[in-house]
Amino acid sequence: MMLSESNVLILDEPTNHLDLESITSLNDSLLKFQEVVLFTAHDHEFVNTVANRIIEIIPGGIIDRHMTFDEYIESTKVAQTRESMIRKAA
Repeated sequence: MMLSESNVLILDEPTNHLDLESITSLNDSLLKFQEVVLFTAHDHEFVNTVANRIIEIIPGGIIDRHMTFDEYIESTKVAQTRESMIRKAA
């Protein structure tokens, strides 16, 4: 992969089974990667520091915002959009 100079990384739970040093190293490396990283993770701190765009798939569509994970969770506008989309899908 390194020789092909990929511009997209797709990672599924990349921090599972890693110790703290490895997570820190992965985090630092992904922050330096200037291309696209598409990932899923349950590690709140990892998501908040690496992600700058959140895409949530819900009944009724998707919510796509350019913001940190903490900003996304705290946003009342996002919460209202989510509620509206779920009601429409029901």
